[in-house]
Amino acid sequence: MSSVKVAITIESETLKRVDALVAKKVFPNRSRAVQAAVAEKLDRMERTRLATECAKLDPAFEQALAEEGLGEELESWPAY
Repeated sequence: MSSVKVAITIESETLKRVDALVAKKVFPNRSRAVQAAVAEKLDRMERTRLATECAKLDPAFEQALAEEGLGEELESWPAY
């Protein structure tokens, strides 16, 4: 995946925390630390959105929809 250089503004205390992680060799440099943090935050936001959308579903309706038309077909399915 290609990388693109960007400039950011960051609070000095946050930068000190990032630098401490770099000093402890948790990350090879500031760029990798910020890149990992942004990727993790985006992943978390996407999972939260999925959970929010799933919470809107009606379990009874989804169950009925999943079982729709299974009566006769169920008998013809092979046993596993």
